[in-house]
Amino acid sequence: MKIKIEHQRLEVELGDRSYEISIGFGCRNTLTEQKANLQQDGRKIVALVDNGLSEGNPSFINEFVCDLPHLKIPSGEESKSSEWLCRGWDFLASNKIDRTSVIFVFGGGVSGDLGGFLAASYLRGIDFIQVPTTLLSMVDSSVGGKTGINLSAGKNLVGAFHQPSQVIIDLEVLKTLPPREFSAGMAEVIKYGMLGNASLYQKLVSLPQALSPEHPELSAIVHQCCLDKSRIVRDDEKESLIQGGRALLNLGHTFGHAIEATAGYGSYLHGEAVAIGLVCAYRLSCKLGLCENESENVLLELLARYNLPIELTSQLSLDRLLSAMMNDKKVHKGALRFVVMDKIGSSHVENSVDIEVISEILQSIGAR
Repeated sequence: MKIKIEHQRLEVELGDRSYEISIGFGCRNTLTEQKANLQQDGRKIVALVDNGLSEGNPSFINEFVCDLPHLKIPSGEESKSSEWLCRGWDFLASNKIDRTSVIFVFGGGVSGDLGGFLAASYLRGIDFIQVPTTLLSMVDSSVGGKTGINLSAGKNLVGAFHQPSQVIIDLEVLKTLPPREFSAGMAEVIKYGMLGNASLYQKLVSLPQALSPEHPELSAIVHQCCLDKSRIVRDDEKESLIQGGRALLNLGHTFGHAIEATAGYGSYLHGEAVAIGLVCAYRLSCKLGLCENESENVLLELLARYNLPIELTSQLSLDRLLSAMMNDKKVHKGALRFVVMDKIGSSHVENSVDIEVISEILQSIGAR
């Protein structure tokens, strides 16, 4: 049966760095058109491709990269490393990439962050086009220009702000995404509801059937998440606001990043660690006297609906988790800062939280 092509478009408004996000089924047509236009202009094109995507959906990838130089990277957080960044630089140099060239980045958040940083750093910045192929990257990491790699000390400690020139989201590829990866993306969708969109949160709670690649509401919900993020990025592109702004997108992430670093990258998918982080953020909010009229059980049931963890799957050291938190990018003048919720759909950054309170919360999810 022929796929009905329905595209939605929105713009991330950043002056001369503005760009369009295309969302829909069958967006590969947009890809091939963009490729042809760039080649007609004489611009060299290369691609960075997640190997898991290449193996799981070869027709989607091969159709586009068959005649292009491309670099395949292993799936998983381990690829967001200085080793693969250096391999990427060598790949670009060997293909004589210049400042008019364009990198197409295919894959999830790992590919997007690595490929974006590759584009930001090579020749001090070249254009790249994001083609996110996981739910998590579609609703979050592909939008906003945060690029980077991990260090053993923590996530995303090395990177740059470098906006893509376009984001092309083909929802059709989600039909070949492993269920665990789709669930991990739902943690970021739920996050958007919790931090600033109560209507979205209630919609997720009230859906008769859980969201899936075939769900009729999928396109609208992905569009809403991209719209919410684009507005936040427009007002605070480089996370320079001390209160509010882009920092709010890190709801649950200080906890989640510490879990990933302590457990070892790859032990948890990013969205799985964020899901546990959302539980922690909710409990921290409650300990600060906030979220008085909200229900923790509703949140736990929503996460469980997507098979997301609500506590550690194996015990982690409390001291190591606290140490990892001190490497978080939101540490300000040596003090930990956390995103907390006044209520579902309204959040702020809390600049001073007692370490004993954080310890109690980590113990509540299984840290010892």
